[in-house]
Amino acid sequence: MDFELRRAREKLEKEQKERKDRAKLKLERERKAKEEARKQREALEAAQRSRRLDALHAQEKADQQMQENLLAGRGIVFSRILEAVPFQGSGDKIKLPPSCFTELSDQGAFDKGPLYFQLSVVQQEASAEMGNDDPNVATTHSGVLEFTADEGSVALPSHVWSNLFPKDIPKAPLVEIRYVWLPKGTYAKLQPDVFGFSDLPNHKAVLETCLRQHATLSQGDVITVNHGVLTYKLRVLELKPSSNVSVLETDIEVDIVGSDSPLEDSNQPVLKPLTFGTSESGIVEEGRYNYYKFTVDDDNWKIIASGDVRLEVKIEGESGDGDTDLYISKHPLIFPTQHQHEWSSHDIGSKVLILSTKDKNLGVGTYSLGVYGFKGTTKYKVSVSVQDQGSLKAGQQAGSSSSMDVDTVECRNCKHFIPSRSIALHEAFCSRHNIVCQHPGCGVVLRTGEVKNHVHCEKCGQAFQKGEMEKHMKVFHEPLQCPCGAVLEKELMVQHQASICPLRLITCRFCGDMVPAGSSAMDARDRLRGLSEHESLCGSRTTPCDSCGRSVMLKEMDIHQIAVHQKS
Repeated sequence: MDFELRRAREKLEKEQKERKDRAKLKLERERKAKEEARKQREALEAAQRSRRLDALHAQEKADQQMQENLLAGRGIVFSRILEAVPFQGSGDKIKLPPSCFTELSDQGAFDKGPLYFQLSVVQQEASAEMGNDDPNVATTHSGVLEFTADEGSVALPSHVWSNLFPKDIPKAPLVEIRYVWLPKGTYAKLQPDVFGFSDLPNHKAVLETCLRQHATLSQGDVITVNHGVLTYKLRVLELKPSSNVSVLETDIEVDIVGSDSPLEDSNQPVLKPLTFGTSESGIVEEGRYNYYKFTVDDDNWKIIASGDVRLEVKIEGESGDGDTDLYISKHPLIFPTQHQHEWSSHDIGSKVLILSTKDKNLGVGTYSLGVYGFKGTTKYKVSVSVQDQGSLKAGQQAGSSSSMDVDTVECRNCKHFIPSRSIALHEAFCSRHNIVCQHPGCGVVLRTGEVKNHVHCEKCGQAFQKGEMEKHMKVFHEPLQCPCGAVLEKELMVQHQASICPLRLITCRFCGDMVPAGSSAMDARDRLRGLSEHESLCGSRTTPCDSCGRSVMLKEMDIHQIAVHQKS
């Protein structure tokens, strides 16, 4: 009986415990469910608050961007994302589609003066939330050339393209075009990428000619300046009054700072300075040029013009296998070559070139000296000096005066004047040991042992030693091809490139830059004035007259001064 009661009590206790555990577990589940619901409700409220804040921030950002666009565009808002395509053009003026013309015209943009645009690369892989505010996004500015591009695209000239995409080019590059207003520039600091740009005569005029094709400048951009066959890249380091300025109808003070690249890393020819009386050592390879420069100042020119001294340029070869040629030109021709030069020497081995007042082109100025490697690799020393020749002249005068006091007779063999008392003995000796060259126009008296080594060029008749004939034929009589297509020998080629070749460089009388002469001017009046094709176009620019303020074309300013102001 007790056993059954105990079993019943145990069973009851067990059932009560199980009911308590189930109730406790139910309460725990309800508590967790309420906690989870609370967390979900809080997360939902947080998300809603975040979306509201994001929407407010986006609206504020859009309003701020709108205000910035209004301020940047002086009341005009224009922004497009277009696919960039390159086109061959100079300067920084881009081509936009016709729809952009309509949109800008409707807002009256053309009434506010020249159009300027900010161009930014759209980072396609970046999230839309980042936008184009990343400082690493390439940005530049430009003007507009015309509205003829295909819809959905913008045509970029090489200057703008290289500044926006200096490295990798996306498959379909997108560019954001935004209308902006730019202040007129007053100051620019530029730095060439290589040495030698400051050696260009009137290098600021060369830069001015290049900037004439630009509408804007942006800090950090790289400008490409072409001067003949030379190309220089200049980085914009600083601008005033803003980091982005307009260069239209404004005068800008320009500072050119030195390049920070080592001289040896430059692929452009560089003029190394030469000091009078000091030799410079160098090595030149076959087919290459080394260039130097020296200056004849007023003091040196007074000494040379007096006739007592002469200018001597000397090259002394240090190696026996190689050979060099020497070319000299006066600026603005800064890099003399086989085709273009004013003085040259082609002697084998060491050579000396004498310049005196007899040379019409010699005068005060800067000169370039080119050492050309004609054969092999040559070590040399080059020097420029002013040599006194007064003592030499005095000796020659003394000799001539003494010979006039003596009764002389002309030798029938060598044609020299010999004192009559010794003429018989001289002619007997001269006929045995000396032979006169019978080549027409030569008449050089040679020793019998030198006759076999004395030869004349079959084409020009000049006299040489046999060892010099090969170089003479190669230098003077081997046909050379001009870039314009003409094929001529050296002497004719030098004349051709100095006065006839349409690709020859001339100094424009209006812009001061060295430019290809081109063909004859289209205008008959310009041809009568002697203007080249470039000068005819360059001279068509107008400038205010200093006397009356009237706008007159540059090429007609002299006629205007004579006809209107009676100034000769």
